[in-house]
Amino acid sequence: MVLLELLPFFDSQIQNAAEEPRVLCIIQDTTSAKTVNERLTLNLPASTTLSKLHEDVAHKAGYVNDTFDLTWAPLEHNSEMSLSDSGFEPGKKNFLQLTDKDGEQPRVVSVTDSSGLDDSSQERFIGPLQRDGSACGSGDYSSPSYSYSSILSKSDTGYVGLVNQAMTCYLNSLLQTLYMTPEFRNALYNWEFEESEEDPVTSIPYQLQRLFVLLQTSKKRAIETTDVTRSFGWDSSEAWQQHDVQELCRVMFDALEQKWKQTEQADLINQLYQGKLKDYVRCLECGYESWRIDTYLDIPLVIRPFGASQAYGSVEEALQAFIQPETLDGPNQYFCERCKKKCDARKGLRFLHLPYLLTLQLKRFDFDYTTMHRIKLNDRMVFPEELDMSPFIDVEDEKSPQTESCTDSGAENEGSCHSDQMSNDFSTDDCVDEGICLDSTSSTERALKPKSLLTFELFSVMVHSGSAAGGHYYAYIKSFSDGQWYSFNDQHVSKITQDDIRKTYGGSSGSRGYYSSAFASSTNAYMLIYRLKDLSRNTKFLAVEDFPEHIKSLVQKEKESEEQEKRQREIERNTCKIKLFCMHPVKMMVESKLEVHKDRTLREATEMAYKLMELEGAVSLDCCRLVKYDEFHEYLERSYEGEEDTPMGLLLGGVKSSYMFDLLLETRRPEQVFQPYKPGEVMVKVFIVDLKTETITPPVSVRAYLNQTVTEFKQLIAQATGLSAETMRVVLERCYNDLRLLYVPNKTLKAEGFFRSNKVFVESSELADHQVVFTDSLLWKLLDRHGNTIRLFVLLPEQSPGALTNRTVCQKNLSLQQQGSSTSDSQKSPDTSDFEHIESPTQEAHSNSSLCVAADNRGLENRIRATPGSSGGASSDTENPFVCEERSDSEVNNDRSTSSVDSDILSSSHSSDTLCNADSGPIQLANGLDSHSITSSRRSKAHEGKKETWDTAEEDSGTDSEYDDNGKSKAEAQYLYFRAEPFSQDEASWETQKCLVVHVDKRITLAAFKQKLEPYVGVVSSQFKVFRVYANNQEFESVRLNETLSSFSDDNKITIRLGRALKKGEYRVKVYQLMVNEPEPCKFLVDTVFAKGMTVRQSKEELLPQLKEQCKLDLSVDRYFRLRKKTWKNPGTVFLDYHIYEEDISISSNWEVFLEVLNDPEKMKSMSQLAVLTRRWSPATMKLGPFQEVILESSSVDELKEKLSEVSEVPLENVEFAKGRGTFPCDISVLEIHQDLDWNPKVSTLNVWPLYICDDGAVVFYRDSREEPLELSEDERNELMKKESSRLLKTGHRVSYSPRKEKALKIYLDGGPVRDPGQD
Repeated sequence: MVLLELLPFFDSQIQNAAEEPRVLCIIQDTTSAKTVNERLTLNLPASTTLSKLHEDVAHKAGYVNDTFDLTWAPLEHNSEMSLSDSGFEPGKKNFLQLTDKDGEQPRVVSVTDSSGLDDSSQERFIGPLQRDGSACGSGDYSSPSYSYSSILSKSDTGYVGLVNQAMTCYLNSLLQTLYMTPEFRNALYNWEFEESEEDPVTSIPYQLQRLFVLLQTSKKRAIETTDVTRSFGWDSSEAWQQHDVQELCRVMFDALEQKWKQTEQADLINQLYQGKLKDYVRCLECGYESWRIDTYLDIPLVIRPFGASQAYGSVEEALQAFIQPETLDGPNQYFCERCKKKCDARKGLRFLHLPYLLTLQLKRFDFDYTTMHRIKLNDRMVFPEELDMSPFIDVEDEKSPQTESCTDSGAENEGSCHSDQMSNDFSTDDCVDEGICLDSTSSTERALKPKSLLTFELFSVMVHSGSAAGGHYYAYIKSFSDGQWYSFNDQHVSKITQDDIRKTYGGSSGSRGYYSSAFASSTNAYMLIYRLKDLSRNTKFLAVEDFPEHIKSLVQKEKESEEQEKRQREIERNTCKIKLFCMHPVKMMVESKLEVHKDRTLREATEMAYKLMELEGAVSLDCCRLVKYDEFHEYLERSYEGEEDTPMGLLLGGVKSSYMFDLLLETRRPEQVFQPYKPGEVMVKVFIVDLKTETITPPVSVRAYLNQTVTEFKQLIAQATGLSAETMRVVLERCYNDLRLLYVPNKTLKAEGFFRSNKVFVESSELADHQVVFTDSLLWKLLDRHGNTIRLFVLLPEQSPGALTNRTVCQKNLSLQQQGSSTSDSQKSPDTSDFEHIESPTQEAHSNSSLCVAADNRGLENRIRATPGSSGGASSDTENPFVCEERSDSEVNNDRSTSSVDSDILSSSHSSDTLCNADSGPIQLANGLDSHSITSSRRSKAHEGKKETWDTAEEDSGTDSEYDDNGKSKAEAQYLYFRAEPFSQDEASWETQKCLVVHVDKRITLAAFKQKLEPYVGVVSSQFKVFRVYANNQEFESVRLNETLSSFSDDNKITIRLGRALKKGEYRVKVYQLMVNEPEPCKFLVDTVFAKGMTVRQSKEELLPQLKEQCKLDLSVDRYFRLRKKTWKNPGTVFLDYHIYEEDISISSNWEVFLEVLNDPEKMKSMSQLAVLTRRWSPATMKLGPFQEVILESSSVDELKEKLSEVSEVPLENVEFAKGRGTFPCDISVLEIHQDLDWNPKVSTLNVWPLYICDDGAVVFYRDSREEPLELSEDERNELMKKESSRLLKTGHRVSYSPRKEKALKIYLDGGPVRDPGQD
């Protein structure tokens, strides 16, 4: 009765628990107890207390409670506050860190510690409820699905894992198997390395010895294998190549035998792994037997016989099939030496000697000749834990009175077994191996031999999970010490059960595997290793105390190295790493990284930064200090007065992987005093503008508060600069090119838009300019030009016509002074060139009416001065010089300094009147507005109503013209600031490079900019082209003449090339020759110009002289050739002579066309016709014919077949066709074309799926359905595959039957491969 009453209570409790929100806690274990950071996941009810959270983390991590800290927010260890009350968010990820407590690593739970826990705490399930409602898992292993939630640490398993370098899981599996083989490990330990004879880095046995010592003695969870792979001669690229574990085993054993020559271990591999078998042929008439002996290191077992649909069910069945003889009869009869005729015979294999360690390779990888792809056989194959080999010794078949002995053990085996090429001296009476020799005893003795002598026990299963294209290897290995099976999966080692081993049999009943989503049911055993059960010969592992002396020394050496690594890791864990900046007196702004221990004081860190920035001799240490700095905003956040002895860890907020701020090593002059920087202040760079001299001084730094008013801010500036606050005008540059006059006295700086780092311009004078509207004032114009002037580097042509000294140059003058220079008038540079001595008749007039101001916007503010009637000094700034390389005619975009289409433009001379034609009126902007119509929001106003365009076709599909309908230059009426001067470090350099540094207002149009460059190029702007230089010296022509230079920025590079610039309606076109039946079907010919309204025939006539002169291609309009559209590599629409560009044919800038020479008259007469390129495939000869073009009147499939029947003489009903894939010429391997293409699609028209043939140039393959494919032998197929692979790789097409280029597995005994110097 009481139980019945309690049932509703329990039901409500369960329901409440199910409905309660849960908190997902992800804990990163960063304690010193773990060498690799681990992640723990807990899914707890929101009502869980913090103290219970600590208990659960301790239980999950295996630590003693109260010996570690949890950091998320400050968490009290014994607090009874729930997770939800502490700020944890249900339904979201809550990240915590598990750290050392008081500098001590947490204590790991031992057996005694865990025994003190009550049963409820040990069995408590941490995480979401299981679907079956049970609270506990079924075991301590989570099966090969590998969630790793139950993987044990080394303290539980006692074993160390191996780190996967990238794709070295196959290597890790083999190394762990060798390590867990007592006979191999002990023999390796007994070998002693002689450092005087070999480099330890390249010694494979020594590096294996080191690895095994670390696996046995290291305290780490997993160790690296890079030293072992380095001894193989592998570089880092090998880590990304996955190989076959059986292949690696053979190659490694081969390398070890080579290294162990003339040592006690010289025959170790043969003693442990080598067996012998007899390959025999017995005559069924006379009983005569011919045989030979082969050696083997492993036995390859077929999973599924060739051509069969049913696989072998067990290893025993596959072994029986391996030795099952076949009968040679009929055409395969054997010529018997005794009978002297062909007789029926029996051919087979017989085991003579079984190795001590028996290796079985399950041949799961095969080749499918139907699909021409490698495949993996995932069929189920059972293998026993104990394998009795006695049934595979056929005693009755041994009775042969007359035999012919052949003891060529090194000869290649004609059967399926691998022969060992290392054992050519192995004889039939050699019975010194540790295996079982069966040929030295009589048949009766062998029959009476106890079964136990032929019993092998399984101890290693190498598992492959994945497909033939790739996957993952890991190993299940039984320890001979305790008989327990373990999973060695790279760095993870865990216990497993017999159920897990059975899941590797394969088939549909097996596990879904490591890649459960990508490779379903693909996890199965690949290699099995058995050891002979013989108590007299089975050995145990050497204990540490029994190690040879050289191994004890090695253990001590590795222990010291590991301790040193641990100490270094501890130092790294406590080291603060933060970006450090310094305004170096010589090197300007320098960036580095400061690494300082968290316990070092600020004073010590300053000294370290002082040495790091190499300030000795430039500034004394007393004149330096570290301040908190924001590089992005160039903001000094705070200084640390009085905290010189404070530890850096406390100042920086602890050791973190990254910081949200930086440090600046600030310097001062000896007579200066450091200004304190308080948190909450903002930094303001103040530039003083002098309207009388029209100069802007270098900035003065002022710190202010956001709650200060404009009036208070003016008084602060007045104190710093000495200007009058009453007449002061302050202009804030809130963002690029956005000026704001601060005129409201009581408005705060925060309301005005001040932020961490700010830039203001101040002016204090009593000029009438104060009374003018700000946007019309001289101050605004000065700042406007200051913000819009950019610096460009211009490379002139190699040979400009005419002498520069004989031309008149319109040049405006600008003086640039760097920060820190005097405010007095600069003197003319002694390095001035002839440019600065050229006088202009209109120069003085322009100088009086125009203010010539430019700025260098690269971070240093320059003083701007205009001196009417004088020449500007040469720029002294040589930062970011324009590298003027000599370029060949065929380099960038196939442009030439003087192209053929522009060969007639250089004959005319140009007067100074043409070159110098600047308007003295108001400055005309690109959009037609003058400077007086611009408001303070200049950027938005200047571009109002202006559409952004790129260097592609415009709406009228034409290129902008520099000239109006009357032939007058449009740029003549536009003027914005422009100034050019030679750029070089010396006169000799300028003479060879011919570079200009140009300061120009970026609101100028390209047309006006080109006109300004005329005096320096030597021709009018319509006769040269402007190319913008991008990264990697890529050049693209700028042709949009009505667009401004707004997309340019400081220090951009420009190349000038002679040649006629495009006029309105003209397009630059690249012409390529199309040769459909050549190995290289596409060849560049020339650059030319097509115009709107031109017919195709006219463009051909324009093209012919260029082709003859440049390409030696002698054609005529009457000779058969055509132009057609080019889309990347594909030929497209055929252009007919009467077609008109921009009416019948759409055209765009940088257009490309094909020129195709025809053998016959043009058959295309109308745009309604369709030109298709066809190619015949002959399966009987495995060859492809040449391309033939057929012209269709419609898109009918029937018409296409009729045309194909006409050109090939194949009956219409036997014509089959398929559309080619990819880009022209749609190359495909002859081994794939017969089955990979979609032959004879069930459609009636060509313009529907799956054909979609709607335009000229489509490729169609066709064949005769009566032809049968040529039958190839395996050798012929392999040879053809190599030829096809080579052919397709040369043409740049993918070889689909080889999806991944495999690299041969090699181990280099001399330290590494010999690389070809010419190899990439």
